[in-house]
Amino acid sequence: MGDDILVSEVGPRDGLQSLSSIMGTADKKRWITAQHAAGFREIEVGSFVPATLLPQLADTGEIVAWARETLPDLTVAALVPNLRGAEAAIAAGAHKISLPVSVSETHSLKNVRRTHDQMVEAAAAIAALIRDQPQDRRPHFEGSLSTAFGCTIEGEVPEAAVVRMAERLMAAGCDEVGLSDTSGYADPASVRRLIRAVRAAVGDAALTGLHLHNTRGLGLANAMAGLELGITTLDSSLGGVGGCPFAPGASGNIVTEDLVFMLEAMGYDTGVDIDALIALRREVAAMLPHEEFYGFLSEAGPPKGWRGF
Repeated sequence: MGDDILVSEVGPRDGLQSLSSIMGTADKKRWITAQHAAGFREIEVGSFVPATLLPQLADTGEIVAWARETLPDLTVAALVPNLRGAEAAIAAGAHKISLPVSVSETHSLKNVRRTHDQMVEAAAAIAALIRDQPQDRRPHFEGSLSTAFGCTIEGEVPEAAVVRMAERLMAAGCDEVGLSDTSGYADPASVRRLIRAVRAAVGDAALTGLHLHNTRGLGLANAMAGLELGITTLDSSLGGVGGCPFAPGASGNIVTEDLVFMLEAMGYDTGVDIDALIALRREVAAMLPHEEFYGFLSEAGPPKGWRGF
């Protein structure tokens, strides 16, 4: 195919935030450096959440500033829960920031303690803050539509509610929106339906990425459904670690190694060295000896003679 697909590694944020282990700053830098060397062009390196809530990510400011200055051609991404977090992310030099906005208002109150109206107000304030920055310090701003496919607290999340929130976030000044299967409720048919519905409202260019979980084993199938409709960015986590700590019963990001192998085997260009990625998995697993890692490629290895396309 020759098409470029951006695999955005979220393990240093979405993976680590859900673990009981706290990885040291030096080990995080080793992980991110090795992943960059393996060919990754975007890594979500942390979250600007108070250390009292997520001590695993207390060093995010240092990690962002270090990655921006030392790793060329890498988009350094970070999650921000509010305006204060965005201020810290911009000060540290993040290239991309994501604001998680749960379409399930109950989940929003549990996750960030804000109503929908308050989150839209925060998005508008962040967009204004970004506009006030010098051109080279303006991060790309994504409104991440969490629980877009369903919520373990509320259950069904109406498609119309997702579309409406996408419209509100774009009107507030987001550069794009992303769809997040926080609770692992998505299936390929619902992925296709929701992409079409949101794009019909905000335009194709405003929805290019998916954040999918493998909670019920449909992560790669759902990624395929997105690819069929022209999605070009897919989030994943090394070893499949992580998930949302505020969605009961939901865990497990797509495994980066398995996703990259599938894409490369199909002829997509990810720019990733699979052998280096498998070696990195072993290195990171040694840094987190008490945590479970998932996936199949690391156990079976690529097929004999396989070189990609």
